[in-house]
Amino acid sequence: MASEASTIAIAGAGSIGCYVGGCLALAGRKVVFLGRGRVVEAMRQSGLRVSDLDGRDRRVEAKAISATDDPAIALREADVVLVTVKGGATEEMAGLIAANGRPDAVVVSLQNGVDNADRLRAGLPGRRVLTGMVMFNVVQSPDGEAPFRVHRASQGEVMIDQGVDGLADLLDVDGLPVEARADMKAVQWSKLLMNLNNALVALSDLPLARQLADRRWRVIQAAQIDEALAAMNASGIVPARIASLPPALLPKVLRLPDWLFGLLARRMLAIDPEARSSMWDDLKRGRPTEIDELQGAVIRLARQTGVPTPVNERVTALVRQAEAEKRGPPGLRPEAVSARSA
Repeated sequence: MASEASTIAIAGAGSIGCYVGGCLALAGRKVVFLGRGRVVEAMRQSGLRVSDLDGRDRRVEAKAISATDDPAIALREADVVLVTVKGGATEEMAGLIAANGRPDAVVVSLQNGVDNADRLRAGLPGRRVLTGMVMFNVVQSPDGEAPFRVHRASQGEVMIDQGVDGLADLLDVDGLPVEARADMKAVQWSKLLMNLNNALVALSDLPLARQLADRRWRVIQAAQIDEALAAMNASGIVPARIASLPPALLPKVLRLPDWLFGLLARRMLAIDPEARSSMWDDLKRGRPTEIDELQGAVIRLARQTGVPTPVNERVTALVRQAEAEKRGPPGLRPEAVSARSA
């Protein structure tokens, strides 16, 4: 059972981890951040600024932050471990939790993709591992800005598996709405449909709001979702309804003319003007992206049933090329992406 006295470890002090941990710390929860490099050092020196689309702008002072790069320090007393690393680091984090965490700690995956919780379970046999999903976008301040700031740039909540008494209440604080659900696998697949756009933001080098406002980019996103829905249907997967629209209607709405899309998709467009995707940030910083956890998950599922995925494969190839070139987001036009399908 979780309570307000529980110690919460944020296993991955990136944008999502710092936003979630910052909201929890501001609410008086006992939080320790596990991370590396500039973010941890920035928080130690000048604290953490937490802001959001709804107008909150708060600060956690440096003296109130517990942040470390030592997994033994971060994990040994944790009652709850929130895993917020990128998908490529899931097995590594499972190993760190196994070696340093308490056997009775509750581990919650707050990661993109559909199989990270399963991968954590494989590395943590016998332990309580829950699936979670963050439904909003978080951006971080440019290098050198002090204090380090994380900003929730879109609407949404955190969803987690049911089954641990008091956990949702522990995590549900101001700026961080949390809902416990019994259908998290379906939620994951539904969120994956939306996350397929992360790659298009990265390839376009446009803010999310501008990219979504352009029907040419939305048509590519709709084609990706069509392929994903076909693969899910062939595999018997029914994505959950987590937004105002049923998942099956998303491609139709995305293909609407710009003016009509703007009228019908107000919630989808309720985004900070400068919000981008984490994949854009990865390319900007020369880091590996989560393309394998997103488009890659669709392609793997489709191959099991023979469903073709040319658009997802093309987008994956373009992101891989940008990763290899290490020149940042390539700034492609939608016509350039579409032309590669020929």
